[in-house]
Amino acid sequence: MSRNERSIQATVFVGTSVDGFLARPNGEFDFLPADGGEPHGYGEFIASVDTILIGRNTFEVVLGFKDWPYGDKRVVVLSSRPLDLSAAVQRGGKVEQMSGSPQEIAARLAATGSQHVYVDGGLTIQGFLDAGLIDRLVITRVPVLIGTGIPLFGPVPHDIPLEHVATRQYKTGLVQSEYRVVRK
Repeated sequence: MSRNERSIQATVFVGTSVDGFLARPNGEFDFLPADGGEPHGYGEFIASVDTILIGRNTFEVVLGFKDWPYGDKRVVVLSSRPLDLSAAVQRGGKVEQMSGSPQEIAARLAATGSQHVYVDGGLTIQGFLDAGLIDRLVITRVPVLIGTGIPLFGPVPHDIPLEHVATRQYKTGLVQSEYRVVRK
């Protein structure tokens, strides 16, 4: 399905360890700087999206945060099992659940008005990337090696060509690289 056929833009904006892990094996990401460490474009990015797409595991981690991090943005949680969304709704979240293949999810998001989707969470990112549904990757590497954990990327069925857009470095040692996924 081409970008024009699905009519949404899907972007990944993540922080990882230098060795490519999103979180520790238990899901914790205490190695990431608190509050992002320093401004590195997240505020501008999140203002540009209308929908946040996360997996069940990421949703459960987010529920443990003191404050609901997504404001009044539409949040879609992917899970084939029923979820209790009431805790998120009570905190002001606009949360719904969907299940299906990445292509089905992208089509439903487009049909319900989503235009720019923030895709987050290891398995969710991997599934949408494998399905050819990610347009842009913004990866901020934190200067730490953690050795093991939840990887940003898993095995891919074929090469996924990327076009380098920009790399920025920050005073705290963060290095952010942005890529556009090249469509064949």
